[in-house]
Amino acid sequence: MKKLINDPSRVVDESVEGFGLAHADLVAVHTDPIFVSRAGGAVQGKVGLVSGGGSGHEPLHAGFVGLGMLDAAVPGAMFTSPTPDAIAPATMAANGGAGVLHIVKNYTGDVLNFETAAELADAEGIEVRSVIVNDDVAVEDSLYTAGRRGVAGTVAVEKIAGAAAERGDDLASVAAIAERVNANVRSMGVALSACTVPHAGTPSFQLTDAEIEIGIGIHGEPGRRRIPMASADEITEMLTNPVMDDLGAGGSDQVLLLVNGMGGTPLSELYVVYRKARQLLEGRGATVARSLVGNYVTSLEMQGCSVTVLRLDDELTALWDAPVHTAALRW
Repeated sequence: MKKLINDPSRVVDESVEGFGLAHADLVAVHTDPIFVSRAGGAVQGKVGLVSGGGSGHEPLHAGFVGLGMLDAAVPGAMFTSPTPDAIAPATMAANGGAGVLHIVKNYTGDVLNFETAAELADAEGIEVRSVIVNDDVAVEDSLYTAGRRGVAGTVAVEKIAGAAAERGDDLASVAAIAERVNANVRSMGVALSACTVPHAGTPSFQLTDAEIEIGIGIHGEPGRRRIPMASADEITEMLTNPVMDDLGAGGSDQVLLLVNGMGGTPLSELYVVYRKARQLLEGRGATVARSLVGNYVTSLEMQGCSVTVLRLDDELTALWDAPVHTAALRW
């Protein structure tokens, strides 16, 4: 294992400290317990948005704290859910008096810990709603979930719900928007190589140079099947077609196409995948109205990518286009 780290047990603390120093105009870093909040504190009268999960998926979630997205993010240990004693103060820090929405990826630890934190916040008089993101079409159940996993579609949920909160929607309306995005977004990923969690020191699974894993999760969970290495176009078809089949998209649909890198794949390769995915979508009659290509929900240094498709309507498109200013996403 070769990594730019010091003590494996201090990677998250030191990384978040550096993130806060680099983006002090956007975020404030809190320690003991560790969480990241919007610089300047909660916006009074606005619904607060909080998300979080295990570290190793950067820029998710701290990279999306700021105008038009999250008000707070809670990084757990590598690939490990944050605990309620960190989620609860993050929730309180995000509360501007209009309630708080938790956006939770569908992993058992995340769901349980955010539920507990919501109960703690409720005891303090803060109304909390939760939306569970479960966009991964690859696996219905895994060791980490009951149902589908939450993966790169989380970016769309956080961006669009964040824009709804920013325009002044109430808590019920922001939650409904987040649910609508989740109902209309699907993802699927591939690994060309495994990643190594610092405290483990060995790859999370084994792949030979001639193998790939189709349908992986963002923690190195196994996918649908392990197959011989194939061309970029063939791999893209294996990801995009199941996404479109599950979503039932096509015809006159307007869609957002996100090609997300898993951390170790260069942009040049992601654009090769985007090219084919777009051809496949347009071949079904869909119109790619919005696009995003890059590393947004990663798995440390894993080589691979995921394809995400979100079915848009006029309101979702306008909310996607609304201003955003975070460390990882801005326009």
